[in-house]
Amino acid sequence: MAYVPPHKRLLKGKDRASPTPELLVPQFRKNLNFKSNVSNLGRSGMIVYANHAISTWFPVGLAENGQFPSYIHLDPISLEDIERKAGEKPLILVRSHSAAEDTELRQLFPRSPWVIIAENVQQNLLSSFKILRNEMEDQGVEVKPTLVARFGKIVFRGSPSASLASVEKDLVTETILRQLKKSFYTNVPSSYMENIKDKVVPMIGVDFQEEKDVYHVKLSDNSRPDSTVSCKCSVKEDKKLQLYKVELNQVRHMVTDVSCLDKNIDLRLMLCSKRILTALTDDEMDSIRNLINSAVLDSNVKGGLRWQLGKESSGDRYTVVGVWHTISKAYKNKSIRLKVRHADRFDFRNATGEASGEMYIKLKGIVIESLGQNPESNSIRDMLEDNLKLIWEHFFCCERFLM
Repeated sequence: MAYVPPHKRLLKGKDRASPTPELLVPQFRKNLNFKSNVSNLGRSGMIVYANHAISTWFPVGLAENGQFPSYIHLDPISLEDIERKAGEKPLILVRSHSAAEDTELRQLFPRSPWVIIAENVQQNLLSSFKILRNEMEDQGVEVKPTLVARFGKIVFRGSPSASLASVEKDLVTETILRQLKKSFYTNVPSSYMENIKDKVVPMIGVDFQEEKDVYHVKLSDNSRPDSTVSCKCSVKEDKKLQLYKVELNQVRHMVTDVSCLDKNIDLRLMLCSKRILTALTDDEMDSIRNLINSAVLDSNVKGGLRWQLGKESSGDRYTVVGVWHTISKAYKNKSIRLKVRHADRFDFRNATGEASGEMYIKLKGIVIESLGQNPESNSIRDMLEDNLKLIWEHFFCCERFLM
């Protein structure tokens, strides 16, 4: 029997990780705002939520009565990864009105969309920051919090109580959306990314900071069953990996998804944190380095790395469960940091991989203010509105995609 590399094998039984969908929060609130406390949804995958995490969704572009406009539809799209897992095509919210109708429509929504988003987000953001700040003080470890604005498209998927086949194209209601699961698709068109780099970057007052070529090796750790160890590596001149940072996987504290009904792109605001591992024993570091050193660079496989048979584990402690290869450019000023990157990923546990173009903004000014000794809610609100205004005016010019 021919040898099959670990990242090309199909896993079976208990070794095959179940999908970890991000759930549409079950309780509708004012303005169709979904909210719930989510606890450790990522035990079988790489996505982990804090015990008191808040996950919400709401649309921007509704009239005062909270009803979806008649020009908004749920349309099916083709996404191979989602279709393979769910067995059916996902849906996205799309608009059908022409550009000539935009002026009339804007008169129906007198308040600026960034003000509406800030109002919906502020209280959850402040409470999440308060919990995170208390946890950082109690744990006494090096924790790196980040607030990011991601760009992509919210996709909806069926559930046992709502077959997508029964969704009428011209009907978008609270009842329909309640019964669908959602996820945030982050792969944006290359033309959109080039437009941001070429035209938007010079306009918004950010300077080029750096370009990075990084391999992320994801390890399961038997001593931390609810966590994934992430190893950041660069490539040396001899084509070997060089480990330069070890940290635990990202933990999500607040996730707010915003469907921008009059735009072709949606927004996710996410507060997350990572814990830097600085107190590893010599034996632990040796085990991790052995795995990194045994990796083979291979541009023909997803993620860009492979391991020879038996080399993907280190004793009974660490096992390679995923690899990412990211090439990114970063731009920054004192309040934000924009990152544009190409990512090539492979998950060993379910034998799936993808390559995508992604873009996000780190709202570092808000993080600094929120983690201060006496954070001012008014100051945070103003910073949030300013950041969202910049995002709305410069980052939502995208042609229709996923169609």
